[in-house]
Amino acid sequence: MTKYVALLRGIMPSNPNMHQKKLVKVFEELRFNNVQAVISSGNVIFSSTSKNISNLEAKIEKAWPEKLGFTSTTIIRSQNQLKKIIEKKPFGNSKFFKNNYMIVTFLKRGRELFNVIDTTSIKTSNIMTELEKKHGKQITTRTWQTVNRIFNKMQIN
Repeated sequence: MTKYVALLRGIMPSNPNMHQKKLVKVFEELRFNNVQAVISSGNVIFSSTSKNISNLEAKIEKAWPEKLGFTSTTIIRSQNQLKKIIEKKPFGNSKFFKNNYMIVTFLKRGRELFNVIDTTSIKTSNIMTELEKKHGKQITTRTWQTVNRIFNKMQIN
């Protein structure tokens, strides 16, 4: 079994159909193993015997409108892929500060973009709009803290 994280785009915890428990239930109904959510922004860890990430993404994306009535780009990375990203230390020894966001943007087909945003000089929403203009809507972004939190949780279970 391979351990994965599904990074879901556009999950809003204020939407009752996007609550963690409902997301986890869909993964369980799709017969994935060891399913758990991390933070309420659409990060679901699971295990599967499949090695075909594109097929896994398609299967999960198909389930959202059928089971919960919404669509969401689903981007999957394996535990080993996340480990390699973290080991690269893309932000060096930089630390998170209140006005300094280190973000990772995951592209659908296996690339990541790394940015540091100074929120005192630019709005996060402007960065997201620019990223979408360049790379389309098949992307999702997480803070560096969240990426590490997901990876750490994958290590435990």
